[in-house]
Amino acid sequence: MKILIASDIHGSAFYCRKLLEAVDRENADKILLLGDILYHGPRNDLPLEYAPKTVISLLNERKSQILAVRGNCDTEVDQMVLDFPILADYAVLQCGSRIIYASHGHIYNCENPPKFNDGDILLNGHTHVTKCEKREGYYYINPGSVSIPKENTQRGYIIFDNNKFTFKNLDGKIINKLSFE
Repeated sequence: MKILIASDIHGSAFYCRKLLEAVDRENADKILLLGDILYHGPRNDLPLEYAPKTVISLLNERKSQILAVRGNCDTEVDQMVLDFPILADYAVLQCGSRIIYASHGHIYNCENPPKFNDGDILLNGHTHVTKCEKREGYYYINPGSVSIPKENTQRGYIIFDNNKFTFKNLDGKIINKLSFE
């Protein structure tokens, strides 16, 4: 199963459309959203074409494809308008013999990691900074932000397929890769 992983849309209809174009181009089976879907948050400037109602419509059309975890800007009110679950604090996925612990990153992160076995994967959004690094005992992976990237990283997403993470910008250009046997 090919999964497109993205985070931090923050209500940008423009970048949500770009993300969904990537889903189609990549022929992804599922979309895993790592939170902060509709609201831009008080610390961020408004993203390009800030239109949460449009984002709601665009994503609800893909509800059968979407898996999501709750971001720090996601609320019960957001759940009332979205037709797919968004309020789980984390999701656990299998990657061969490894566990992928997917969360937004505001609760479980590098400073407060969940209990891992050696080689497991922490998958977060939240920081808006793309990361792919080996930490002590686990791997830390972050797709960055779809709409408001920080620290000179690109807007992008990750394709997870056959135990391989491929980092791409929104135009589909490969930025980085990480494979597991």
